[in-house]
Amino acid sequence: MPKTTKAIRQLPPATLGALQKLGIDLAVARLRRKESLRTWAKRLGITLSTLQRLEAGDPTVSIGIVASALWLINRDSELGNLAAPQYDQGALEMSVREAMELGQARAQAAAEARMRIAADTGEKESDASG
Repeated sequence: MPKTTKAIRQLPPATLGALQKLGIDLAVARLRRKESLRTWAKRLGITLSTLQRLEAGDPTVSIGIVASALWLINRDSELGNLAAPQYDQGALEMSVREAMELGQARAQAAAEARMRIAADTGEKESDASG
């Protein structure tokens, strides 16, 4: 049995759950098409045991095999959106946070500039009256 990498061992439970759901969904898709494990394994070019691991949500099954299984059910087009920048919530939140910080810094700089102008104007007025 191959050694499990640290990355696989430390997968978050939610990610493992998502992989298990994907495996179950692929099994359902296969069954709805009335295809046997043996037929699908042959169509995918993998062993029967690898297909069973895929349908069990085993995180060590290669992404290429997952992509091939998605292709069999005409869902491989979704792969292009999985890490698309417009759906990267973490990066979007960082962008918003950075924009808010920049806006606050600019507002503070503008307020300080107004105060300096007011102070300079006040000094000139008192010099002119004195």
